[in-house]
Amino acid sequence: MSLKQLDKALTEKLNELKARGTLKGEEKVITSIKETKDGYGPRYLLAGQGEKGFLRMNSNSYLGISLNKDVIRAEEEASKRFGTGPGAVRFISGTYEHHVELENRLALFHGREAAMVFSSAYSAVMGVLPQFIAEDTLVVSDELNHNCIINAIRLSRPAKKAIYRHLDMMELGRILRENAGQAKRVVVVTDGIFSMRGDSAPLDRIAEICNKYESGYEEGVITIVDDSHGVGAFGRTGRGTEEYTNARADILVATLGKALGVNGGYVISTHTVISYLRETSPFYIYSNPITPAEAATAIKSLEILDSTEGLRLLERIRKLAAHLREGLKRLGYETIPGEHPIVPLMVRDTQRTSEMVRYLFDNAILVTGLNFPVVPKGDEEIRFQISATHTERDIDYLLEVLRKFKMAV
Repeated sequence: MSLKQLDKALTEKLNELKARGTLKGEEKVITSIKETKDGYGPRYLLAGQGEKGFLRMNSNSYLGISLNKDVIRAEEEASKRFGTGPGAVRFISGTYEHHVELENRLALFHGREAAMVFSSAYSAVMGVLPQFIAEDTLVVSDELNHNCIINAIRLSRPAKKAIYRHLDMMELGRILRENAGQAKRVVVVTDGIFSMRGDSAPLDRIAEICNKYESGYEEGVITIVDDSHGVGAFGRTGRGTEEYTNARADILVATLGKALGVNGGYVISTHTVISYLRETSPFYIYSNPITPAEAATAIKSLEILDSTEGLRLLERIRKLAAHLREGLKRLGYETIPGEHPIVPLMVRDTQRTSEMVRYLFDNAILVTGLNFPVVPKGDEEIRFQISATHTERDIDYLLEVLRKFKMAV
């Protein structure tokens, strides 16, 4: 047997990705983290870059909790008690007391009846959405929904799928009105916070529209929301897009791996929904859970979020995000208004976006550039992400580098 023929085919595929501009290439490897000093936040050392410390502006760790000493201690103590891995899937012998406690805490935090934890938020969406889609279901999705939602819909093979223009509530209403009586059930699925832009879904309007047309479907209209970028980073107390819009999803998916700084994903809903998912979701049934230590760490992170310290961290990232948005506008750059710590710089040109990413890297700043065809042509951008470990001096340094870039071109 030989991989020669396959290697040739795979090389062609990689070359196609490169030609399309979607090849990610070699990963940057973090080798160390330098502590805060002189009014600046942590700096990250990369393999092959010597002692050059980088300002990390592309991390999902919005609250900086992954570097919190109490959180680190919680993981260490749980590892000593239970070891480094669960050793089995949940229904065999892989459920530890910290898994159960975490699920109870998450349900309480969101004011729901029950919760269940997955190995990641991606697997949570993939494991949840198909369980509510049958051959007589209509699925309605925002055009900018995350890749996990897109793939979950593909896996589900619904009777009918409809895509509405980003945040276009009139089109959502039209779809539900025109399809009344043609499907038993409707699943309306959306991101809470859209990860590339930092804007949010109007869950209050979505709920209102779904309620208006629900009578046209035998099994009703249910909403499923992935608020992985919202929980812990959005809303006054960090309860995400639901809190911000004062509305609820029927089924909410979120992550432990962003603002909460650990690993894993989760879903919350009613006891009946969660019991059904425990019995039917293959991504839950056949995958090892997060480790007991990760669950213990997530509990500690949730305690911090749901405290005066959490409120302080949330206020900090809001102020830093506002400072960055104001600075970008002052320099003549385009951004998208909002309160979320994702702050996009709309470049709207692929070559210029790539040039800016390289310039920022040369000036010791790590960012994520989003080019066509990852985003539509004309929507090319650089996505900055604020963390509570950043300081005002960090943001000022970033803005100064951007000012110099503008002067140089």
